[in-house]
Amino acid sequence: MTGTANLRELLTRNMRTSGIYIAFVAIVALFAFLTGGTLLSPGNVTNIVLQYSYILILAIGMVMVIIAGHIDLSVGSVVAVTGAISAVLVIKNGMPWWVGILAALGAGVLIGAWQGFWVAFVGIPAFITTLAGMLLFRGLTLLVLNNISLSPFPAEYQKIAGGFQNGLFGGPGYDVFTLVVFAVAVAGYAFAAYRTRRARIAYEQPVEAMPLFILKLVAVAAVVMWFAWQLANARGLPNVLIILAVLVMAYTLVTTRTVFGRHVYAIGGNLAAAMLSGVKVRWVNFGVMLNMGILASVAGVVYSSRSNGAQPAAGNMFELDAIAACFIGGAAVTGGVGRVTGAIVGGLIMAIMSNGMQLMGVDQSVQAVVKGLVLLLAVAFDVYNKRRAGAR
Repeated sequence: MTGTANLRELLTRNMRTSGIYIAFVAIVALFAFLTGGTLLSPGNVTNIVLQYSYILILAIGMVMVIIAGHIDLSVGSVVAVTGAISAVLVIKNGMPWWVGILAALGAGVLIGAWQGFWVAFVGIPAFITTLAGMLLFRGLTLLVLNNISLSPFPAEYQKIAGGFQNGLFGGPGYDVFTLVVFAVAVAGYAFAAYRTRRARIAYEQPVEAMPLFILKLVAVAAVVMWFAWQLANARGLPNVLIILAVLVMAYTLVTTRTVFGRHVYAIGGNLAAAMLSGVKVRWVNFGVMLNMGILASVAGVVYSSRSNGAQPAAGNMFELDAIAACFIGGAAVTGGVGRVTGAIVGGLIMAIMSNGMQLMGVDQSVQAVVKGLVLLLAVAFDVYNKRRAGAR
């Protein structure tokens, strides 16, 4: 019969995974206290979702790049150039809003393929390739926009990142539809977690004791439904949150349940072993860079919709925020380790810190210092874990 894990074992079995959630709760509690509860108000919770959604989208792609042992410095410039292409077609040339979206996504595919070619088939390190891409696509942004900003987008385009789904089921002062959607999501999560537990038991793998399992589900359900309640009491379910949720679920499946996902981990974990095992390293690396280009273009559409226009300086420093989110979320500097959910939590930690410090009126320079220190500590924690594991 399989064994069960107590609470201490559950927390220490993988400190990289459990530690990030503990840190997230602690940071939320700290800034909620320092802001007098304003951080967790319905309006501000909604604003956090709207303001940082594009960073979370970038983090989903970036964590796969980092797992494969690479880095992408160009995503901020790709956000800018894809948003610029969409703006020129829709705002300047009067084309339908959906044409701008398709053009931006198409540009993301081409950019991802371009960088994937140099990384995978020519053999130029991703760091150098994307550093060149950062300069190249920033320059193309200036050329496409002719060094001027374009605005506004049509109302339909603005709804991509600024629209809400609400009122479908009504509600006395709050949106019932939002609560129903999140309740269904909680039920789905509980069912999936139960199936996973049953499967591990069948394979005689250790699982947490049933009381701890139920406690975990109750805690997750409480947090999720509290979040839903805050959204329901503001403006309802943001469209961009639907986009983000679909991406998180899709890429969690890709990284954990597909051959491609396992090959990405294999390449980042041990490149020589992956090659000897028959993994098509070049094509996997090409796919990783292609995917990053596509997600950067999605973020470009979301950001241009949110800002209701395109600016030459759009996307500046976005790549650093996305990279920081991944490392804070538990990705390893050397590759082979990382999770989509961890990157999302890391991105949320960055979002909470930024939003909390803004509410407190902290100077931008001090905010940068704090973010830098948090990133450094996250990487130091990763190095410490590796040394401790090597010493055993």
